Formats: sequence, structure tokens, C-alpha cells
Amino acid sequence: MAESNPLKIYPMMSLRDIVVFPHMVAPLIVGREKSIKALEKAMEERTEIFLITQKDASEDEPTEDGIYHLGTIAKVLQLLRLPDGTIKALVEGKRRGRVVDFLPNKDYLEVQLEEFPAEDLTQAETVAYLREIQAAFKEYGKVKKKIPQEVMNAVAKIETAAKYADVLASHLPLKTDEKQQILEAVKIQDRLEVLLDKIYREIEVASIEGRIRGRVKRKMDKTQKDYYVAEQIKALQQESGQQDDPAADLAELEQAIKDKGLPEEARTKVEKEFKKLKMMQPMSAEATVSRNYIDYIISLPWLELSDSSIDINKAEEILDADHFGLMKPKERILEYLAVQAQVKKLKGPILCLVGSPGVGKTSLCKSVARAMGREFVRLSLGGVRDEAEIRGHRRTYIGAMPGKIIQSLQKVKVNNPVFCLDEIDKMSMDFRGDPASALLEVLDPEQNNAFNDHYLDLDYDLSDVFFITTANNLPSIPAPLQDRMEIIKLNGYTEEDKLRIAQDYLVPKQLEANGFAENDIVFNDGGVLEIIRHYTREAGVRNLERTVASVCRKIARERLKKDSDRKYRLTPKAVARYLGVAGYRFGLAEKAAEIGMATGLAWTQVGGEMLQIETVLMPGKGRLTITGKLGEVMQESAQAALSYIRSRSLCLGLAPEFYQKLDIHIHVPEGAIPKDGPSAGITMATSMISALMQLPIRNDLAMTGEITLRGRVLPIGGLTEKLLAAKRGNIKTVLIPRENERELSEVPVRIVKSLEVILVGNVDEVFEKALVMPEGDRLFKDLPPVSSFSADMVDDANNVRH
Repeated sequence: MAESNPLKIYPMMSLRDIVVFPHMVAPLIVGREKSIKALEKAMEERTEIFLITQKDASEDEPTEDGIYHLGTIAKVLQLLRLPDGTIKALVEGKRRGRVVDFLPNKDYLEVQLEEFPAEDLTQAETVAYLREIQAAFKEYGKVKKKIPQEVMNAVAKIETAAKYADVLASHLPLKTDEKQQILEAVKIQDRLEVLLDKIYREIEVASIEGRIRGRVKRKMDKTQKDYYVAEQIKALQQESGQQDDPAADLAELEQAIKDKGLPEEARTKVEKEFKKLKMMQPMSAEATVSRNYIDYIISLPWLELSDSSIDINKAEEILDADHFGLMKPKERILEYLAVQAQVKKLKGPILCLVGSPGVGKTSLCKSVARAMGREFVRLSLGGVRDEAEIRGHRRTYIGAMPGKIIQSLQKVKVNNPVFCLDEIDKMSMDFRGDPASALLEVLDPEQNNAFNDHYLDLDYDLSDVFFITTANNLPSIPAPLQDRMEIIKLNGYTEEDKLRIAQDYLVPKQLEANGFAENDIVFNDGGVLEIIRHYTREAGVRNLERTVASVCRKIARERLKKDSDRKYRLTPKAVARYLGVAGYRFGLAEKAAEIGMATGLAWTQVGGEMLQIETVLMPGKGRLTITGKLGEVMQESAQAALSYIRSRSLCLGLAPEFYQKLDIHIHVPEGAIPKDGPSAGITMATSMISALMQLPIRNDLAMTGEITLRGRVLPIGGLTEKLLAAKRGNIKTVLIPRENERELSEVPVRIVKSLEVILVGNVDEVFEKALVMPEGDRLFKDLPPVSSFSADMVDDANNVRH
């Protein structure tokens, strides 16, 4: 081998499934960013580029170990940018090079190379090698008739052995690693010998293929021409020693169809499909599609039902053992089980459990399955946006498959499981369809006995499946879908509920999970309440369980570090020591009645919250400023409250033009948290009237309700959660809309009894209950109601008072 040239630096591009040889002109389609930049660099600076082959073509960013280190230095002849952003490049191989070092470059790959200049043999050696290899290539061209004659002629005109070897190697149908082996043969003698070996092997393979083809042709007559490809494959299998019998496979499939219990429509369809399959070529694409379809039909549990004997008392015990509280959902589920035990088959209903995260919706579904003695299957619908996820793809598409409903039933192998459709409110839609609309048929008891999946193209009976859906936010579910389900709301847990759940369920579970005995750590009630109030903020108990687990882990570390077996007791002080600074402020009632400070009640995804609303007055020109990251609805409620106060100014002892000389600023603290909704209307009105009349507001009173311009108090939602928040904040009295009276029956009795709940229908009633009046004074003056005021009456009253 001749001495190599001094080391040079080149931009590098890795190739997939192609080896470029010297003297070879090759078109390349380039899509990777670094490869495109390397090509553009070479083209701009009129320099050459180093082309090297990847070991694994599937890697997008191969490492240094993922590429061969010997490649070809090439010249970029042409670049063409295609509409899809890729580049079509035409390159010409020049000489070999070996990577000495990979250089850092953030834009493209760059290497330092050792170059191998072109070399050739002596005249005698060239003649000898050329004669041998030309003779071998001519023989190969005779047995392998796929090589074009112009290629044969072009190769025959080459006079140098080195160029002949490289050009010939680029035209042979060799694997990538075999071509790389030829490229890496730097010495010309080694290269020619490797090439001769490959040509002789290809001649042998071509001869075997010819014998197989001849054997198949001799067996064929005019009626067998359609089976030519199949016979070729059979002969190949005989040559390699593999002799699978397609006929036996089809006979086995036919027997499976006969043994499978199928509805009449499905049996007719699958037998018809099987007849078509027997007439197809075993290795054809159509046969594969047809075989997969038949396999899927006979794998479904069309008539298989699990044995489920319902014992109401046992079912109630299981539900109570698995979940604390949740009386209404348990009651409705037990009613369903009782009816099913009597009539054996009940059409519907479809239950929808709606509640905040962590209140036990999904685990309640599992408990229902256990109570019924049925299999349980869960399908998460969060993020599903394609209708085909529910109804499947038609078989005309490549890679078609059934929808998730049918797939889940195939996995569970029975046709009457408890089927949990989780997070049904998290579905979306795009150009591929609306999955919520596809669920209308699934969740309709009048229709789901003939659910039609696009892939099966058969009616499948889902009437034996007990569907239960779960959701966090009911308004996110389309109205037609809500209409098909019975909505059961799961309210957030109270502090007492969480304390009981933690002591009875979560703490024992985490002690066992973290390797502690039952009495190694004692969580007293004060410590658990400290965690609930200051380290979690949720309607459920998910974060509470995580926090208990965190305490157990910290104690485990401390115990092993000190090598001590002492017992631990978790008090409120110990909680702060293990968990650090409290993460949440515990909402409590104000210590004293203040002017302009009103306490409202709000509903959030994690339960109820207390909402402080502040109002201050400043000299100005009647501007109303509202801050605290409030939504549009809440800002409009503030405008409505101010308009009502202005309309009642005479009754309240305010000058009619008071708003023209004052600026009013309403602020809701915790300004980083978005807030919206109309239920703070009466709270903002009370806060403003308190500031305007300089009367304090009761600090032990909270309120919630929407305000109208006529002063009516309209009903609100989330009553239970709001009353829970009031009790948690040491509030004694709560004002709620009179129209919410019917919902008080759904609030736990102990919560209602612990609060003084006052029903109000008008804002005037709110003012009288909330404002602290001086003894002997009256809030409202003796004037007609706002509905009877006229402009003249307002002017007359203003003249009298001022």
C-alpha cells in the first residue's frame, strides 16, 4: 500500500443502506438537518465531502460506534431542494478515506481523515486479474440476465484493475455489509480477491435459482400457471429444508371456525371469507389481510359470559371495605345489582361518575367488578381524538385494526365485563372525526346490542357489558352523551373523611409498603390533620397518600442512618420537621370584622375554597378597577353589583352621584390563580357596600350567590364543596341562594348541622345579615323599592336629603 497523504478535514454525511465507491456517481435523498448542512457546506466552499455508511439504518443520529470508519471522499455535483424540505444530491466518489478523529461541530458532522490515493497493479498483474474477473463477470451475466447490456459493455471498457473493481462492486446486488467489506479492502489485490469470491458465490446462487425455476416449470401445465409463484416458494422451501404445509394450516383454521360459538351473521360472514382465503395464494397480501380478519373474529368472546352470582350483602361489604363514604354512588350501584339479580338481564343503565381527581372514581369501578364477580377492563379516553379509536378502521386501509372497545373485549375474553371508560371528558376532536359521537352508539342501551365496528363490519352485542364512565368536569362532556348516562357526582372528602381514610387505609398501606411494622410509626390525628391542612390541597386523597409515603421514607432513612429501632410518633411539630415549610395556607375566617373585607365561597377542581374579596375607595372620577386575575364573567358580576348599589343609593343613604367622585378598587387575593364564575356576585356587592357605608362585615360569615340588576340572588353549583370549605375555615354562618334549598338534602347531615345555613332571595337580605350595624340603627331608609323609582322621584329625594 502506498503512503497516505497528510491528514485533512472534511464535512461528513452518514448514509443508510448504501455504500458509495470511488468512480461511482450516485443520487442521494437527504432529509437529516446535519446531513443537509454538510452538503451545503461542501457545495458553498467547492470542497469535497466524506460519505460513510451507518451500521444500523434505523438510527437517526448514529454514534461514532454506529458507523463504519472507512468511507469515500466524494465531490458534490448537484443539489436540488425538494418541496417537502429534503434535498436531492448528486455525488461522485473520488477516493477512499479512513476516519482518524471526529471533530466537534454543532451544525454538521466533521472528521479528520487519512486518505488513500488511487493505486494500481503492474501491467502483468493487471492483465491476469482483469482476465479472471472479466471472465467471471461474463459468466455471471449469462446466468443472471437482469444486468443491462449497457452496464456489461461499460464495465468491459475499463482498463485499470482498481477502477474495474470499484465500478463492478457498485453494480453487484450485494448486501450493505458485503459492499463495505469490498470498500475496506484498500490493497487492490485483496479487493479483487474479495470481489471474485462474491461473483462466484452469486453465480452459484443464480444456478440454484435456475434449477428451482426449471423444476417448477416442468411440474406445471396450462391449468397451473396461476400457481407459478406459489410453486416457486414451495421449491425454495424444499431446497432450504423448510416444508410448511399450507393445506394443514387451512384445515386447522376451518376446524377452529366450526368449534367457535358464533352468532349466525358472524358465522355466515367468516365462512364466506374462509372460502375466499382458500382460493388465494398463501403468501399474497390479500391472503394475509383475510387470515387476520378471520383470526380476529374467532378470537372474540361473542357468546362467552363469565359466571357472576350477585349477593347484595356481600357486594355491600366489598364496596364499604374498599371505599369510605361515597354513599350515593354505592346506593345506586347496589340498586342496579339488586334489579339484575331479579331479572337476570337488565338493559342499561350507563353510569357516569363525576368528581375531582383522587376521590376514587376508577377504584370504585374495580370494586363494582369484584362485587359482581366479573372481569374488569379499563380504557383511558384522555387525549383520544380519532373516531377510529372507538369504531376501528375499515379493512381497505393498510394496517387496519378494530377499535379499542373490541380490542379490550378480545383481551378480557368474556362478553360481560365491567368496562370502565376513564376520563371521558378529556376527549377531543379533529379532522379525523369526533370520538364522542362514536361513543353515542356504545353508551346507548337501546342501540349497543348491535354495535358496528368498521373493521369487523358485523353487529356486535355490547348489551351484556356494564359500562361505567368517569369524568372530572361535567360541562366538557357533550350534551347528547350526557343524556345517555346517569350522572352520579362524587363530592370531595371532608377533613374528617380524609382523617378517617388516612388512619384506616393509607397509613397501614404505606407502613407495609415501606417495610415498617404496624406500631413502628404512630400517626396521631393532629399530625395527619397538619398534613391535610398545610401540605395538601385536593378534593381526593391522592396527594395525601404521597405525603404519608414521603414521611415514611424520611423516617426509614433516619432509622437506618442511626441504626436505631426506636418507635416514632408523628405530631404536628414532627410533620414540619420531616416535610419542611408548609406548602399551602389554610383558609380560616378573619379574626375580626373589617370594612370592605367579605368572605365568599368558590368551587375548584380540587374542592371548595374560601375567597376573600377586598374593596377600597379613593378620590377619583367614578372608575371601577377589578384585579386578581378574574375572568370575564366575574368582572361582569362586579359591574352588576355596582349598578345595583347605585340603583339603591337613596335607600342606603348614599348620594345618587357618589360614584362620580370616587374610584372603587375590588381585589381578590392570590392574584396568580385564575378565577371566574358568577357565584361571587353577592360577595362583591357586600364588600362594596361595606366600603361605601363604612360598615364592617361579619368575620364569621361567608356567602355565595349570583346577583342580578334587580337584586335577586340566583342559585349556584358546587354547594356541598362550598359548605365543606366553610366548615374547614371555622365559618359559623353561610348565606346561600334560596333556590339551592333542595340541594341541602344531598349535603352530609353533620356538615349542615355544624353551620347556620341561611337562605336568601334578595341582596338586601344579604346586606342585613352580613353588615354589622350600630345598635339602634337601620340599614335601609323608608323609600319605595327600586322598581317604583322615577327620575323625578330621585331628584326630589336628592333635594330633600341634601
